[in-house]
Amino acid sequence: MESWPGKPFPLGATPSDKGTNFAVASDIADSVILCLFDEAGHEEQLQFQERDGGIWHGFVPGVKPGQRYGYRVVGPYAPAQGLRCNANKLLLDPYARAIDGHVTWGDEVLGYPPGNPDGYSELDSAPCTPRGVVLADDFDWGGDRPPGIPYSDTIIYETHVQGFSQQHPRVPKALRGTYAGLAAPAALNHLQSLGVTAVELLPVHHHLDSALLQSRGLNDYWGYSTIGYFAPHAGYSAAVRAGRPGGQVAEFKSMVKAIHAAGMEVILDVVFNHTAEGNQLGPTLSFRGLDNGAYYHLTADQPRYYFDTTGTGNSLNVDSPVCLRLVMDSLRYWVEVMHVDGFRFDLAVALAREHGAFDRVSAFLDLVSQDPVISRVKLIAEPWDVGQPDSYDLGRFPDLWSEWNGKYRDTVRDFWRGLAGTLPDLATRLTGSSDLYGPSRRRPNASINLVTCHDGFTLRDLVSFESKRNQANGESNTDGRDDNRSWNCGVEGPTEDAAVIGLRARQSRALLATLLLSLGVPMLLGGDEIGRSQQGNNNAYCQDNEISWFDWKAADAGLLAFTSQLVALRRRHHVLRRRRFVTGAMQGDILWFTPAGSAMTDSDWRAGWTHSVVAYFDGVRDADRDENGRPLLDDDLLLLVNGWSEPLAFTLPDVGSPRAWDYELDTFSGRFGAAAGTGGASGATITVAPRSIVLLRAARTTK
Repeated sequence: MESWPGKPFPLGATPSDKGTNFAVASDIADSVILCLFDEAGHEEQLQFQERDGGIWHGFVPGVKPGQRYGYRVVGPYAPAQGLRCNANKLLLDPYARAIDGHVTWGDEVLGYPPGNPDGYSELDSAPCTPRGVVLADDFDWGGDRPPGIPYSDTIIYETHVQGFSQQHPRVPKALRGTYAGLAAPAALNHLQSLGVTAVELLPVHHHLDSALLQSRGLNDYWGYSTIGYFAPHAGYSAAVRAGRPGGQVAEFKSMVKAIHAAGMEVILDVVFNHTAEGNQLGPTLSFRGLDNGAYYHLTADQPRYYFDTTGTGNSLNVDSPVCLRLVMDSLRYWVEVMHVDGFRFDLAVALAREHGAFDRVSAFLDLVSQDPVISRVKLIAEPWDVGQPDSYDLGRFPDLWSEWNGKYRDTVRDFWRGLAGTLPDLATRLTGSSDLYGPSRRRPNASINLVTCHDGFTLRDLVSFESKRNQANGESNTDGRDDNRSWNCGVEGPTEDAAVIGLRARQSRALLATLLLSLGVPMLLGGDEIGRSQQGNNNAYCQDNEISWFDWKAADAGLLAFTSQLVALRRRHHVLRRRRFVTGAMQGDILWFTPAGSAMTDSDWRAGWTHSVVAYFDGVRDADRDENGRPLLDDDLLLLVNGWSEPLAFTLPDVGSPRAWDYELDTFSGRFGAAAGTGGASGATITVAPRSIVLLRAARTTK
């Protein structure tokens, strides 16, 4: 074969009728060698002759889709100076659209001889590392269109591609645990009947299992160890399992198309804060060997080491144009080519650091706000990273961004486990966290409300365990959070005590109701609706087994029915999905009362022992407008919250005109509508059971 000059853009491997153009960035390389592999693994090398603006490129006639390839970089190797080029290491293309093969851990993949971290290794890593696959973009999307669901109507369902369908009895065996399995009719029917509007997938970028986990017989189940930012993870592909490398791309697109057809969006959890190459002792697989300082933050005084705000050994260097371009190109690719609807950014603060410090007008955040593609999809930040004074930045992200609201999670957990003094903060969280997002003129939809997520206890475990049980992770139970803010309802772990089981069920319903009745965007952890347990493991990142997989045969049908009706209730009432905070003239839209029916006073809010309150939502004054300017009128609602351990009599407050209040929900019984109870007029007294919520409705009126 021969290499023609080709073009520097687009980066990656771009096939055409006559061959394939290859382009890769490395500003420090002396030369770059393209390595092409046949089916038997034989390697043919072609040295690029062209370099423009730090991009090495060449066109190779006759190379077709399906071709495996990688790169070798000839350049400086001086770890003490942050330079780690080594032509003996086969490197993945950072822009590879598909990846084939696995890492075989050993001395070959390290950038230096064992025991000598500054030495130059002459061991060839090619037999032990994966390769990129040349792909054509010829998928037929048909009439696929993004659902474009407003934030105010969004209900997010966070789940894992594999774990969701791995044990689903009505998903064909060959498809279980795959993209195709998630798109199977039985899987989509569950999501549709539940009523969620967006599926947020744990990382699907191609990732690797670390040598340490493999030595323990475990793997990186969650996928937060990315090596390919353009490639769907091959391990989740039924096509790849059937022997069709590269088939993961079309399968992923088919999954997105099916989810869209079912009326839901796809949000990806993306990990642009670190990669699978780890710290200075980690493997040389791609970025490190191409241009170490361009892709990673190195410590200023000792560039052999990495500036680590992720706890994984390295942090991507978005101060660098090369790395920032990679991130932005990847995001655009997943929107324009793969048709996803948004992103949740893991440890997003690491991306928003400008020269080490968090900056809400950093280059990355500024570029996102200007980008005509990325700025129009859902953008969700995990607003923290680790190890720095400014690592917790909840409420500090700019317009366009929503954030995982860690304060919401902590407050709701604390209130329902009976912690004193939490009622005022609960009221703030219920009404959209205006303290966090109001000062910057953001809206309630900036708050992604969550009680549970993949990182921590499931809902079932939150009400069953007070201490984590992570021994299966092989770290002597030292990993995972110790501060779980959980309550086991009197018995630690599984029990056959009917009273405890009943209490746990009621606690679960109260927590779910709080989540779905709060202003903001609710996020359900996948499996919570069926009572999924991880056996007390609150850090199941490495548990690709029954600990993490959904146990559909043991699904709690009652909890599923309750959750589905709760989601439907939220979708019925626009007042629960309002887009603005209560300010100024709107103060009467939400009113607060004591259980005795009197208006809450400052002293009532300050009383640390108070665990009960009534919230009134005016469905007329509160009305938003539709696209034609018509008011979106709703029923008036009364939310009665009893956080006490005993029943409590509530006097229905006078809210300005006579009302006939009917039951919508009682979390204690788990019933809805008239089956939940008999309401009454203003001034009537109803009893709210312990640790429960009652929601009442008054028919729509005119004013």
